[in-house]
Amino acid sequence: MARRLMDMHGITLNGRPLIAYHDHNAAATMPKLRQYLHDGATVVYLSDAGTPLVADPGYKLAQEVIKEGIALSSTPGACAAVMALTLSGLPSDRFMFAGFPPPKREARRKFLSEFSAVPGTIIFYESPRRLAGCLTDMAGVFGNREAAVARELTKMFEEVRRGTLTDLAAHYTEAGAPKGEIVLLVAPPAPVPAATEEVIDTALRTALQTLSVKDAAREVATYLNLPRKVVYERALVVKEAL
Repeated sequence: MARRLMDMHGITLNGRPLIAYHDHNAAATMPKLRQYLHDGATVVYLSDAGTPLVADPGYKLAQEVIKEGIALSSTPGACAAVMALTLSGLPSDRFMFAGFPPPKREARRKFLSEFSAVPGTIIFYESPRRLAGCLTDMAGVFGNREAAVARELTKMFEEVRRGTLTDLAAHYTEAGAPKGEIVLLVAPPAPVPAATEEVIDTALRTALQTLSVKDAAREVATYLNLPRKVVYERALVVKEAL
């Protein structure tokens, strides 16, 4: 892709090398790039996968350059995460980029629960084929928050679909996996209610519809900022009554 873009814009290398750098060859390629830099050459890192160094193996190259005391600069370009945030209509005064969730359901729900109390919009990248499942898990972990799915940003078929996590999960479950690169955004949590017994039991009943007692207690304890042991004991009572 880099070569095609350079050819389209008439950018020539004039004998300078074009070197592939990615996760699978970084260990072998790094010494060569380090030597170029120490010899006084300028090395330009061009990412084929969006903004360089954001969810991209190039950050390891940046770490190496900084460690070596070599000057590092950047030319900003379109960033899918930030562009999606501006188009989502979700709060942008506070936001967090969380990268790709794990592909497996159990690991993904555990990963998502780490972000359930983040007081800002959370931004994820996701595979199109895992989108419906991820949205379903998000609804289970985060509750039915407002969200947005942005795809193919800056391209011909750019699209942003907004709605609740439940509505979006239903849409993509029925419509199937969309095409293109996906950014998934989730609104901040609503203010946490006072943790009365009624509030705890209501939250547990909802969580226990899809989760084990242990997992439901963990999520509710995190949401209400309560000791996990206390919530677990209450979850056993609520489960027995269901």
